[in-house]
Amino acid sequence: MNSVARPAFSLALLTAAALAVVACGRADGEANADAAQPALTSYPRFDGSAAYQLVRRQVRFGPRIPGSEGHRAMAAWVREHLAERADTLILQRFDHVTTAGDTLPLVNFLARFRPDAAPSLLLLAHWDTRPVSDQARNLLDREKPVPGANDGASGTAILLELASMMRDSPPPRGVDLLLVDGEDYGDFTADRDVFLGSRYFAGNLPEGLEPEFGVLLDMVGDRDLDLYVEGYSNSYAPEIVDRVWNIAHNMGFGDVFHRSVGTSVRDDHIPLNEVGIPTINVIDFYDYPYWHTPDDTPDKVSASSLEVVGAVMTRLIYRGR
Repeated sequence: MNSVARPAFSLALLTAAALAVVACGRADGEANADAAQPALTSYPRFDGSAAYQLVRRQVRFGPRIPGSEGHRAMAAWVREHLAERADTLILQRFDHVTTAGDTLPLVNFLARFRPDAAPSLLLLAHWDTRPVSDQARNLLDREKPVPGANDGASGTAILLELASMMRDSPPPRGVDLLLVDGEDYGDFTADRDVFLGSRYFAGNLPEGLEPEFGVLLDMVGDRDLDLYVEGYSNSYAPEIVDRVWNIAHNMGFGDVFHRSVGTSVRDDHIPLNEVGIPTINVIDFYDYPYWHTPDDTPDKVSASSLEVVGAVMTRLIYRGR
């Protein structure tokens, strides 16, 4: 993903406010994750600890760069995981020739639950990782690949855990889980060789797919999670923003899901919006110093943060609001 705009308010003040939330409200937020979910007995509980183990499992494959051994091994694992859980699994395999002339083998995974119950809810994340750490402070580290514990694995882990949940407790509506490839490969500034999977998916929608709307999960595992309304989401699909943020606030997660509109982030939701699928981006892009560095490792990710976001997605699936 790539940030293209900053909010009007001071980032320093925002960071100070975020730190205050961590100091004064994070423990309450973690308690909310435990207290809010058991009281909602009409649907299952999301397991943040299980999702965290799925983050660790992904990172153990090594860098998931298209064409690498880690990418091939994880693709095989994801296919097995989803095939055992989904009603229908669609693989979109395609090649992309980069501006440098390299051919990247890519694959999107679409796991469908109750595909007969249209329109569906579409949840997506990217599962690949970036080949270079262009944001590393140490210049010698910039050629290293990014482990992608938060940037990639966190959103993917939530979707994989939701797949297990929906296998055991079928949802009341159609739900499509989409893992897109090649989001993080190229040059965001020049818009080259990025968002490859979501662009392919938007141009090759599977027959019978009828999403009502979509929710992208990206960088949602930060230990100090603060989710502001992403700018393009607020422009493309404000009613979906309201629905998701209202769910979060009703569950007691207002210290994580902030109603202020923040950074506009070019990401995998843009191609979907451009083909008429209103899609929002749930992303913490404010104060994660490990983004696009070799330090984006599992110790920077929190089971509690995954549980909060997973719980909100669970309620969205099973209750809708």
